[in-house]
Amino acid sequence: MLFAFLLLSSGFFLDLVVCTAAQTELRITTIKQEPYTMSKGSQLEGFCMDLLSEVAKKVGFKYKVKLVKDSSYGRQDDSGNWNGMIGEVLRGEADLAIAPLTLTAAREKVVSMTKPFMQTGISILLRKDISDGAGFFDFLTPFTSETWIGILIAYMGTAASICIASRLSPCEWSEAQSEGNRFSFLYSLWYTAGALTLQGAGPHPKALSGRVICSSWWLFSVVLLACYFSNLSSSKTPESSQLTVKGFEDLASQDTIQYSCLAGSSTLAFFKNSNNPVYRRIYEHMERTQSFVSSMDEGVKRAKEGNFAFIGESVSLDLAAARHCELVRVHEVIGMRGYSIAAPIGSPIIKNLSVAVLQLSEAGELAYLRSKWWASSCIADKAKPAAVQPHRLKGMFLVLALGLGLGTCMAFLELTFKSRRKAAEQQKSCCTVLTEELSLRLKTSSANKPQENADKEKA
Repeated sequence: MLFAFLLLSSGFFLDLVVCTAAQTELRITTIKQEPYTMSKGSQLEGFCMDLLSEVAKKVGFKYKVKLVKDSSYGRQDDSGNWNGMIGEVLRGEADLAIAPLTLTAAREKVVSMTKPFMQTGISILLRKDISDGAGFFDFLTPFTSETWIGILIAYMGTAASICIASRLSPCEWSEAQSEGNRFSFLYSLWYTAGALTLQGAGPHPKALSGRVICSSWWLFSVVLLACYFSNLSSSKTPESSQLTVKGFEDLASQDTIQYSCLAGSSTLAFFKNSNNPVYRRIYEHMERTQSFVSSMDEGVKRAKEGNFAFIGESVSLDLAAARHCELVRVHEVIGMRGYSIAAPIGSPIIKNLSVAVLQLSEAGELAYLRSKWWASSCIADKAKPAAVQPHRLKGMFLVLALGLGLGTCMAFLELTFKSRRKAAEQQKSCCTVLTEELSLRLKTSSANKPQENADKEKA
């Protein structure tokens, strides 16, 4: 009877201890960094807060979040002491540290870390006008290839129209049998090119039909050049910014812009411990200039001001590029690593936390949280205006086509009126005279022979 009482009592106290332990709130330390942890009134929100909520549901614990006192992630000083979130976990001031905390060998020696909940690397953030290099054919970018083809067709069509109108119009070429025609096709091409460049080329057409065609082309040229230079000046960057930076080798090979990373970060440790000559040059430059930034926000701000490249975690840089449309992250990513949750060594909860992170990853929850908090606010890239599309110039092409058609029709009418007068004088059919005139004027070789024979006789 006494044994049964003792057994029941011990079971009661054991249940009480278990319930008390289950109800104990875990102390969570974190750091403010968008979008991982941000203030919303008196509460905290962000990717890490959502992740903590999901992990707590799966593992089954309550928690209380506080911000790290010294606003640091955690690094070891010369005396071997750790600061930041890692230091708080080591000293027992926090049970867990959840933040964009990079999993490194040095941190793994002093704390236990879960499976990574996000993969990242090291990359470069800088202004778009620094990262975009000038190409050899950038002068063609104001127009699309379809627009350039349309301009070429318009140029050839105008030259052909001037040539035909000058041959048909008797005001331009009165005697097809004895006179030479100034406006050959080659000369029409030269004349049209001169008008396009606003330089002019003489002689000009005398007939009204030719002047109508030329006036249409002049109007077309003025509007076309206005569109071209307007779009070209909008897309042109200052000469001082024409520097191509596509990766770390480009960055290390120049001294025009400054670059650095977060002081005391794992990014700095990566370059410090690397044996790669390029990465060593980058580290030596940062140590020599001592241009380290104290926070992510400061690095983004200096990059926006220009003449500075911020080196940091690629995931964080992606967020900065999504929030600030004038910034861009280069494509090169080095030193792949992961973000993990930290706990004291020997913590019984670390295994369950890793399992929970893997379950969230397999279920697509981590991908959903990433898309939720990394949504871009950049509607369109305003660094370079879009090339002018053909449909934006369709009115200009239509006016030119009408001018060419009107001028050609007027030249034909001028020839018709002359043929009628000539038919009345010679008492022939108007159609017969018109046919003879067209035959003489449209056959270049036949039209030029009389002039050549006349020149030989004079000689």
